[in-house]
Amino acid sequence: QVQLVESGGGLVQAGGSLRLSCAASGGAFNTCTMGWFRQAPGKEREFVVAISWNGGNTAYADSMKGRFTISRDNAKNAMYLQMNSLKPEDTAVYYCTAKCQGPVVVLPRRIYDYDYWGQGTQVTVSS
Repeated sequence: QVQLVESGGGLVQAGGSLRLSCAASGGAFNTCTMGWFRQAPGKEREFVVAISWNGGNTAYADSMKGRFTISRDNAKNAMYLQMNSLKPEDTAVYYCTAKCQGPVVVLPRRIYDYDYWGQGTQVTVSS
């Protein structure tokens, strides 16, 4: 069982930056594919980015490419999301997620591909 806790959310002006963190415990973090999803009010949860177990492979949603950067530190059981050039439409609750079971050939982008979820952290971007 893997527990995930996000932090780093907050209120930022458009054009600003935030760095989200995800702390993992209770499992073999360094074998898990990790990801970030987000959910805006009244909308479905959507894929943001995923990273392979060793950080060697990443996959981004098109709207985040060039603005967001995912990374992980397996020695610290942590994952990060650096978000730059934030826009009001980036306002959402951001969720850390882990896929720790089963093989991974292509980095997953669907909610039900993932096994564990954090409680989320709110990101609000003002215009």
